[in-house]
Amino acid sequence: MSESRQVAWDGFFNARDLGGLPVRGGGTTRTGAFIRSADLRFVTARGWRAAHDAGVRTVVDLRNPHEIRPVEGEGPTARGGAAAFPPEEGGTPHPPGMTRLEVPLDDVGDTAFRQDLDRRGLNGTPLYFRPFLDRKAERCAAVLTALARSGPGGVLFHCGAGRDRTGLVGLLLLALAGVEPEAIADDYALSTAALGPLFAALGRPDQGPAAEALMAGRGLTPRGAVLDVLHGLDARAYLLEAGVPEADLARIRSRLLP
Repeated sequence: MSESRQVAWDGFFNARDLGGLPVRGGGTTRTGAFIRSADLRFVTARGWRAAHDAGVRTVVDLRNPHEIRPVEGEGPTARGGAAAFPPEEGGTPHPPGMTRLEVPLDDVGDTAFRQDLDRRGLNGTPLYFRPFLDRKAERCAAVLTALARSGPGGVLFHCGAGRDRTGLVGLLLLALAGVEPEAIADDYALSTAALGPLFAALGRPDQGPAAEALMAGRGLTPRGAVLDVLHGLDARAYLLEAGVPEADLARIRSRLLP
């Protein structure tokens, strides 16, 4: 990963710019338009100032409400790896001039779908991407529409680990922009090493090796699984059918492409 893509603002983990990636036909994606990240609970005031100085004006939280704030009488609920990220308590607020949106990607009411993913051992890996795309197009559409309609400036989106939900949204953004599939898969694979420091800060075991071992047992790699998802995926047609207006798709492309 080039230094220009790596985000090292204080307290950010698994954070990188979606700019600088090669687009089919030539050129690269625009730097500063969309930034992906993991949980923001450790971000300091200095880190938020750096994000603001870099042009970030909107933060989109892809998590479910019970992951964001404690629910009386309930402990953390597993959502793939979400049990490793208990609800936030406190944290440094983002500075004035930034807008924060909560647009959960999951359909928390569909417990049968989540249980099926768990039973099949797909959660926590890109193996869940295709079933999710097939079953939850409306949730993908809601997130992409929110990203498209964000105000001027950079947009930072995140979940817990910044790998699964964030990875799927990043995949759709980059595929829509025409980024080479190999570059999209390489970007996803970067999260494995990048998450070690976050799990260490949480005082919890790193989930990456277990997920990779699960996939290796099936003769797969995270990178290869992402390439399988991208094979035959027409992101524009998928999102149009899911309900994202053409004008919003054009807004995303104009943000990402010079």
